[in-house]
Amino acid sequence: MIATKNFGPKGWTPERLGSLVGKTYVVTGANAGAGFEATRVFLSKGASVVMMNRSAEKSAAAIANLKQEFGSDADVRFVRMDLAVLDSVRAAAEEVLEKVSQLDGLLCNAAIAQVANQEITVDGFESQLGVNHFGHFLLCGLLFDRIEASAGRIVVVGSNAYKMGLKRIQFEDLNFDKNYTAWNSYAQSKLAQMMFAYELQRRVESAGKNVTVQVCHPGASRTNLLKDTASTFNKIVWSILSRIVAQSAEKGSWPEVMCATEQEVASEKLYGPTKRAEMVGPIDECPLDECALDREAATKLWTLSEQKTSLTWSP
Repeated sequence: MIATKNFGPKGWTPERLGSLVGKTYVVTGANAGAGFEATRVFLSKGASVVMMNRSAEKSAAAIANLKQEFGSDADVRFVRMDLAVLDSVRAAAEEVLEKVSQLDGLLCNAAIAQVANQEITVDGFESQLGVNHFGHFLLCGLLFDRIEASAGRIVVVGSNAYKMGLKRIQFEDLNFDKNYTAWNSYAQSKLAQMMFAYELQRRVESAGKNVTVQVCHPGASRTNLLKDTASTFNKIVWSILSRIVAQSAEKGSWPEVMCATEQEVASEKLYGPTKRAEMVGPIDECPLDECALDREAATKLWTLSEQKTSLTWSP
């Protein structure tokens, strides 16, 4: 799909943002990397942020750093959630609903990548598919009504890996039991996330619901995404390549901040860096491979996701 440019030669930057006072954003995976940088942008504009992370210790350190930068009054909180455990997602969503009366944006930012050897979650999913897709699918469903009541947004952070693997959902072997590779399983998880987001877009628009759903990718950013999961070889390769082709985690956060706040966004689009094979550069609309817009596969994936998470929801 051909992309159009909406934000000029410099692309979208946080300079376009006005005040976000009174807004509340929930960000998964927010104690480091792009999620942390997105949180910094929101706080700098006066918004409130709820971090949903696995580690209480890392979250406390991140919050301490943010309060040091923005002042002790900076409204940033932490809700513990492990996306690899559906019961943890349910408990975390319940806590958010208890504590957050207005939800202007849910940023599905957390991810694991390039898991060297096949790992299965407690719920029976290949780990990347479980964390990146099923965990976020459940979270979105549980928080959807609160987001709609706030006329809010759901932002799904995808990856260009979606078009670099099998370019389809391997329904016959979701967990790659027969031929596991770190790359194909990761690519499937990101394709699943994006298929879900575009299907959610279509369902929201068809039902006339007051929720905006957007999809972005961070490009190649210097984050800790591969730190705990990738093989030693891939870590070494990335440590070398990242110095050459990658941008900062701060710039990697801009696409998701843009999708959470910018008025000029449209359906069935992908936003992210636009230079060097969409790895770095100005933030704008990117080409979108048709595999992400396969409606038949998306419908099948939605039904499957409802079954796997024991959540039936109709936006």
